[in-house]
Amino acid sequence: MKDIIYLTEENYESEVMGSDIPVLVDFYADWCGPCKMVGPILEILAENYENKVKICKINIDEQRKLAIANKVMSIPTLLFVKNGEIKERFSGALPQSVLEEKLDALISA
Repeated sequence: MKDIIYLTEENYESEVMGSDIPVLVDFYADWCGPCKMVGPILEILAENYENKVKICKINIDEQRKLAIANKVMSIPTLLFVKNGEIKERFSGALPQSVLEEKLDALISA
């Protein structure tokens, strides 16, 4: 199974902005109900999109500076990044089908 990458200030730049494939970044917290709903979906996506998209998570309680730098006001917040540029951002839990549509569009763009 493809692993989800947990981001920190140390690896954010290289894993997200320097990635040669699109990246989905999930800003979450362990205490967040909607975040817990998105978690299993991201695990499925990590497997289904292996080598096509990186699936990453940022715990906002542990990585406050990254949350502030990315203007995260509510969680979950999902960033869709390609070539170091944030192409789309969404707040709230999205169903798997919507996430797949967004990832497919990001890959083919």
